[in-house]
Amino acid sequence: MMNGKDTPFSFLNFRETSFMQRRNFLQKAIIGTGGLLATPYLFGQTTKPKVEPLPDEKVKEFVSAGHNNLEKVKTLLVEFPTLIYASWDLGGGDFETALEGAGHVGDKEIANYLINAGSRTNLFVLTMLGKTSLVKPFLEAFPAYLTARGPHGFTLLHHAQRGKEDARELLEYLQSKGLKETKVAL
Repeated sequence: MMNGKDTPFSFLNFRETSFMQRRNFLQKAIIGTGGLLATPYLFGQTTKPKVEPLPDEKVKEFVSAGHNNLEKVKTLLVEFPTLIYASWDLGGGDFETALEGAGHVGDKEIANYLINAGSRTNLFVLTMLGKTSLVKPFLEAFPAYLTARGPHGFTLLHHAQRGKEDARELLEYLQSKGLKETKVAL
């Protein structure tokens, strides 16, 4: 039953008032109990602590090891696990990861190790590994990628050649698409 002050929507004012009282209470309780550190998280005012970058010499060493030194790759990953995501800037837009190094030299053991450890892969490495069921549909969907440039300007054709027998089907496919260059300027 409604009295003179009640309206069909009186409960909305109660909820809004109740929410404001609860928020005011929480703010005072947190501050009053010494919970100052929790306050920003409750009210969306967070900043992340600054994380130092990986040491340049370790990134360079890791990327270099990715070309031919599996034991060094493993050792460095124990010391700095996030090296798995690092790339080295050789200048002029030529960036390379350890996985990409393994890819363009054709080191399948290192490439598979890094992929299994969580490295981010790309079409160049997948081409070297002969992953036809992944590479062909991608290239059919995005044919412009046929002329993409990998680290140092190495092409998909170069990576297919480095993949030897495992990548033979992709090598033939790329050649059938007219690819002839194995390296182009960046």
